[in-house]
Amino acid sequence: MAVQQNKVSKSRRNNRRAHDALVAANPNECPNCGELKRPHHVCGSCGYYADREVVALVDEIDLDEDAA
Repeated sequence: MAVQQNKVSKSRRNNRRAHDALVAANPNECPNCGELKRPHHVCGSCGYYADREVVALVDEIDLDEDAA
């Protein structure tokens, strides 16, 4: 079993944990619809990325009754 040889002070212990804090999200506004989205990701509400449509939404796709 591992046993420490010297006591680790609170200061040293907390310095080791200095980078463990969670960082807040950084949402940007979509230039097309104005919704908040993650940077460098496709907008979830309109499907646009960098001023062009990347993902077609289900509402916009017209399926024939025969194809479905």
